[in-house]
This record gives sequence, C-alpha cells and structure tokens, in this order.
Amino acid sequence: MSKRDYYQVLGVARNATEDAMRKAYRRLAMKYHPDRNPNDAEAEERFKEAKEAYEVLTDTQKRATYDQFGHAGLDAARGAGAGPSAAEAFGDIFGDVFGDIFGGGRRRGGRPGVYRGADLRYELALDLEQAVFGTTTEIDFHTTVDCKDCGGSGAAKGHAPVTCETCSGAGQVRVSQGFFTVQQTCPRCRGRGSVIDKPCTACGGQGRVRTAKRLSVKVPAGVDTGDRIRLGGEGEAGRNGGPPGDLYVEIAVREHPIFERDGAHLSCEVPVSFVTAALGGSVEVPTLEGHANIKVPAETQSGRVFRLRGKGVRPVRGGATGDLFCRVVIETPVNLSDEQQDLLRRFDSALAADSRSHNPRERSWLDGVRKFFGGSGG
Repeated sequence: MSKRDYYQVLGVARNATEDAMRKAYRRLAMKYHPDRNPNDAEAEERFKEAKEAYEVLTDTQKRATYDQFGHAGLDAARGAGAGPSAAEAFGDIFGDVFGDIFGGGRRRGGRPGVYRGADLRYELALDLEQAVFGTTTEIDFHTTVDCKDCGGSGAAKGHAPVTCETCSGAGQVRVSQGFFTVQQTCPRCRGRGSVIDKPCTACGGQGRVRTAKRLSVKVPAGVDTGDRIRLGGEGEAGRNGGPPGDLYVEIAVREHPIFERDGAHLSCEVPVSFVTAALGGSVEVPTLEGHANIKVPAETQSGRVFRLRGKGVRPVRGGATGDLFCRVVIETPVNLSDEQQDLLRRFDSALAADSRSHNPRERSWLDGVRKFFGGSGG
C-alpha cells in the first residue's frame, strides 16, 4: 500500500515551519495515541504514520530529499551505500517535537567507520496525578550493548581487527569516472578502515549484542503528553568505539475519569441539584489535592463555570500554577415517587402563572422561534 503524503498526514502546508509541524504532530499524537485508543489498529497506524511524517519533515536534509523525490527518494537514501544501519541513520532524527525536559548535545565519532549508536524511544504512560506531581518509575526495554567477549571490537579473543589493505585504513576509496574522481565507501571494510579476519563467536563480528535493560526514570512534576525525558548514553551502543545513543522517554498521560487537562489548567463537570441551583448553596468539588467548596449563588444556570485559582498544574518548565474550572451541570431528579411527581406538577403550575419572570430564557427562546417562522409573540 502506498504511503500518504507526509504534509497531508500532518495537515500542514508544504511551506510549513517546524513550529507548525510540531503543533500538528502533538495534536495527532494526543488524538491517536494507543493508550487513548486501546485495541484500535487504525488509530495505532495513524499514530505511527504521524511520527514518521514528523521525523522526516523536521530533518532538513530528509525534507529536501522528500520534497524533490518523494517517498522513493527516501527509500533510496536509506538503502544506498554502506555506513550506519537504517536504525542508526534515523537514530538522530528526534527533533524538538515538544522540547526535551533534560536536553544536551550529541556526540559523534570522527574516525573512519566510527558511528554513534542509535537513539531509542520509550513511551511511558502515566496517570494524571503522576504527571502533575511527578513520580519515579522503572522501565524495561531492549537495546544493544558492547559485546563483553570481544570488548566491542568484533574480533575473537586473541585477535584484533587489522588495517584494511584496500583503503589503507581510510574507510574511503577514490574511483575515477571519466574526468571526475569520486570518493566512495570502501567496499571491503564498508567504511570501518579495518577488517576482522576471525570474528567473535558471541556477537558474530558485530561487536554488539542485544539485551534487555531496566532503568529507573525520575519524572518531574508538571509533565504533559508529548514531553520527553532524555537519558544520555542509554541508547544503543556505537559501532567501532563510537559513543552510545540516547534514550528518549516520551510521556503519554492517560485520560482521567474526572478531570480534563489543557496545559496548566484543569476542568471538570460538577452536578448540582436544581434546588441548590435555584436557591443557592455550597457544593463540594474535587481537586487533585483534596476537596474544595464553591459557593453557588441563587438562580445559577446550567453551564456556568466557577474558577478555582491555583488548583491546576504547575508547568514542568516553570511559570504560574494553572486554575481549575468547574462547570455546573443541573441534575434532573430520577426515580420520583407519585407524591414527588405531584409536587413538581403543582410547582410547575405555580410558575406558569408568571413564566416570564421565572423562565426568562425559555420565553426569550420561544419569542425568537416565533419571529423566525414569521409568527407573532404571545
């Protein structure tokens, strides 16, 4: 199946800035994240598709290739020549989607055939309370590490890599093509500058082995979906003595049964009886730190929002603590007895005598309907 256009996937124009793509990706990530769409294969594919599109379009070189040649150009670039593997080639494309919580530079090898290890990504699902107040948790993942038997050299015990005779250790060879001389990766050592006559049996001459790993991750208070924690040097081992990559822990906050989060602010619905709404009273509402009370004035209508300052979230990068917005929802009583129903009918009859005073919104709405259909107000 052919891939969709990356710009269409993110829903941005072809001249979109990186900031616009970051916002678009964040919106799609929150919408299609597997934790929010359990057992939904289509949502999972959309999530992966958005990731791939963002990773390509925020890499200047890959974006230029894609703009000129499309998906075919990227496929050719991934498969051409020697050098790092596909995972390693894409290991450094973690752009600032949301900004790392703990950032830092990336180290690269400068010697022939020395490649930095691939970056890894781990998606960490958190409850809202864990994200707001911070937590420490352990994660399990698989990565590649230097082979203990050969110390990462790839050669069997008692042996060592020898300088490649074809390129004299440069990792590159010059090939004449007509009037031009082109420098290419050495076909014998594949850019390493050395060859292994007797490979290590434990790693098959790769110098690295795959293993399971467990790490303790400290999540700072205030993180939100899309934030990342960078664990330097915890990615895959480098090749031929190259530095390891990094591990990026990407945060995904689970939906909460009561609260919804919008940046530093929280919101929730508060059911209120129509008696309290009509006569006024005090209503207890939940917060992430316990309970609070709001004073509901008489004649409160459904949909009114009350603001509790400082009861929201303190952003991870600093700034003022957000607020909690409580939206009143008038609750209609259910399972009424015959006596209670009769009381309500009598109450309604008493109001009907002067409905304009007691139900101004209803009367205003009815007058508007009559005018719309060309009738006269009653």
